[in-house]
Amino acid sequence: MKLKRILFSASVVVLSLLAAGCTGIPAPGEKSARHDLDTVAKEYRPDQRPPMLPELTPDSSLSNYLAFALFNQPQVAAAYYDWAASVENTTLARSLPDPQFTFQAYIESSLTSLMPGLFQKIPGPGKLKARGRAAAAASESKYFAFESAMLQSAFAVKTAYYQLGLLEEKLRLKRATIVLLENQERVVRAQNVTGAATLTEGLRAQSELDRTRNELASLKDSRRLLLENFKAALGLTPQQPAPPMPAHFEFTVENLDENELLRSAFARNPQLAAMAAEVRTTEAGIAVAYKERVPDFNAGLMAEVYQPPFYWPQVGMTLPIWRDKLAAEVAQARANELAAQARWHSAQIELAVNFAQKAFAYRETGRNLALIESKLLPSALQSQAVIRAGYRTGDADFSKMISAERRRLDLQLGAAEARTQRAIALADLSLMVAGVPPPGAPLLTRKTQP
Repeated sequence: MKLKRILFSASVVVLSLLAAGCTGIPAPGEKSARHDLDTVAKEYRPDQRPPMLPELTPDSSLSNYLAFALFNQPQVAAAYYDWAASVENTTLARSLPDPQFTFQAYIESSLTSLMPGLFQKIPGPGKLKARGRAAAAASESKYFAFESAMLQSAFAVKTAYYQLGLLEEKLRLKRATIVLLENQERVVRAQNVTGAATLTEGLRAQSELDRTRNELASLKDSRRLLLENFKAALGLTPQQPAPPMPAHFEFTVENLDENELLRSAFARNPQLAAMAAEVRTTEAGIAVAYKERVPDFNAGLMAEVYQPPFYWPQVGMTLPIWRDKLAAEVAQARANELAAQARWHSAQIELAVNFAQKAFAYRETGRNLALIESKLLPSALQSQAVIRAGYRTGDADFSKMISAERRRLDLQLGAAEARTQRAIALADLSLMVAGVPPPGAPLLTRKTQP
């Protein structure tokens, strides 16, 4: 009976400890990381569920499509949960190992000794704090990966959206071109009857019409591919219905302050920020490597059931005697830090070059669009009006009038292509290079950003 009471009491103590649980001391940066995660989660995943997505209709604006994609894109969700897992890993890194509850018995012809015990492994002073600091720094890098995934999602939506808009404009202009060529073919066919036109001219008109109709068919066929790209950018699975085709398209027009945008790029670019966080992680890793020189400890206490209150305390510690191993750990950590710093400096150089390239592309497409809209197209319209007047008076033939119409349509197509390229270049410059998030993106502000 006495043995049963002792065993029962020991079991109650252990179960009470397990039920009550213990909490450790938060690592430096752990509280702020959890605060940042909670801040984003309130918008991005309230109650661990996606928020209500905007309903997509043909009249939806570009901002509606962007909001839908940011909260629905699985690649963004994967990056978010990777960040959430890294924040939890900070707690794991700075926590003590679980204690061990053991029984030890001696049996000869009968049970002669029974000793329940409790053992705890205790890392050397400062080790848990250093590991927690390194894990907290690593979680910053995961946040910036989440931010980068969100910006990439927004860029994919804008690119697919602008390409669809360009396709619709191409289809409209190509149909107008076919109408012109059909009129030209009818006139040439009538002139063949009267001998005013040769058979070669008729064949050339027919060939041009057939080629343009084939281009129209190819454009129509490409709509399916562009819609699939748009659907994928919105995070819709193959089993889900395709999004409605926008009834109208918006093209962003901005006058950029390149100096301000470049400053924003160095302050906000998520890839650059992730590399800076990697440098901080490697710096924390050096502290962890130095702490490996500190021994770890084991402490335990065993109680003899048959001879109470007879206790067996046990204490042990590791002996970090392998100096070459310890030196290699420190050297490895320092090398990792230097490599991270080199990658960070390389990324800064690459960012400056990339910014210059994208800014040039934006300026160039802007110049091309301005040239077409302000000079070439007005000149073509004026020339077309002169030729039409000459055709009415008999001073110009029908082929010249058709050529003038074709030139106007070609210029309008060139303007549409330049407008689309400029919009994509602007999205690339602001989202992917400068790291400027779209309105409503559930990201940390500069004030709360790690």
